[in-house]
Amino acid sequence: MTTATEHGRQGSPEKLIAPQGFWAELRDAVSLRTVSLIGGVLLLQFAFILSYVAAFHAPKPHEIRLGIVSPLEKITEQTADKMNAIDSAPLNAIPVADKDTAIKQIKSGELSAALVINIFGKNDTLLISSGGGATVANAITKVVTVLEATQHRTVTVEDVVPLQSGDNYGLTGFYLVLGWIVGGYLMASLLGVSAGARPATPRRAYFRLGAVVPYAIISGFGGALIVDQVLGALTGHFVELALLGALLVAAAATVTMAFQVMFGVIGIGMAVLVFVILGNPSAGGAYQTELLPPFWRFLSEWLPTGAGTDTVRRIVYLGSNGIKGHLTVISVWAIAGTMITVIASYLRHWLVRKNEVNSSAVGGIMV
Repeated sequence: MTTATEHGRQGSPEKLIAPQGFWAELRDAVSLRTVSLIGGVLLLQFAFILSYVAAFHAPKPHEIRLGIVSPLEKITEQTADKMNAIDSAPLNAIPVADKDTAIKQIKSGELSAALVINIFGKNDTLLISSGGGATVANAITKVVTVLEATQHRTVTVEDVVPLQSGDNYGLTGFYLVLGWIVGGYLMASLLGVSAGARPATPRRAYFRLGAVVPYAIISGFGGALIVDQVLGALTGHFVELALLGALLVAAAATVTMAFQVMFGVIGIGMAVLVFVILGNPSAGGAYQTELLPPFWRFLSEWLPTGAGTDTVRRIVYLGSNGIKGHLTVISVWAIAGTMITVIASYLRHWLVRKNEVNSSAVGGIMV
């Protein structure tokens, strides 16, 4: 005998029914609501395929910040102008005073790379930052190598911000953030499935939000422990990563709760849409944002997955420069999720009580 689940709660066993026609039994076994939910899952599946393939099938460099260094100001400006005049705009070349300044700006994340021109020979030096973005470093190396060849020049590549030995292709940070985000929305989803997608009272909404706090802290420190002490993939920044992880988990969980309070079980699908279908391909993991199409490049700055991925990269490799904006974005998501959960719970409770009062009044009149 099977067990039914209704409105996110464990229901009673299905009742035995008398034999009936095929179509009647089919309608009884698979309700219209179930068909609608399956249709929604199908749409999410198509959206997943569309989003990932559209983001990754043809990566192209877009305005990668490249410093130009030369002893002669005229050569520096001419080189920058030529590179900025390329039709597809793969580079955003800017003059830099000297090599030391260029290295400093690369290590702070202000520049992705720098070309140091040798006016006494035909071999220049390209300073890159694989830690700041491995795919960007590869892309800019290819672009500059081709451009140098057109001028009958060669280039020597120097990686001034190399990846840590355990961070192959620079993907560890992305998968770490992905794990935190998935944990956050799964935790909130399971609370909804086990106890009802919509809390019965505002007080229960507070209880659920309170449960997020210890879970987020444990998740943040647990994830940082795995990538640092256990695997040695990202080392030297345990506390910073742990606190970031706790914030990301809290954001994902509270936003998922907000969706569930407003839309019921459909809210879980909306969380998947935001955090997985839109968030993952725009996060700058497999390809940094400079290589993504405009839509995904725009989303990266405003979704927790993208903000979190770049924050990990900047904490580990770029001296934590430029993370304030990302932390603000993640915090806004967490605060908004919390506030909407509370407000929507009060509104729903008020509407339910109002309907009960109206029903009682109508029943009294009818009697």
